[in-house]
Amino acid sequence: MWRVTVWDVCGLAGVVTLLAAYALTVAGRLDARRAPALLLNLIGPLLILVSLSRDFNLSAAAIEAAWALIALIGLLRRALRSPDL
Repeated sequence: MWRVTVWDVCGLAGVVTLLAAYALTVAGRLDARRAPALLLNLIGPLLILVSLSRDFNLSAAAIEAAWALIALIGLLRRALRSPDL
């Protein structure tokens, strides 16, 4: 019997976060270069990485780490450029 674990919840929350960010960006409701979108694109992969710490998958971890790093760089650039994220 399959049961939902904390790891599953983290992973699913990360997936929902990434899909929401993507859907809102495509719908024109979120600017991909602004802080809210960048935060969603950082939080989502981090949650997925938490879930991967339980059942590790190298290729999944690599893409999520890269996704989070790109979002983090975007947030840092915004923070250094302007005080009004």
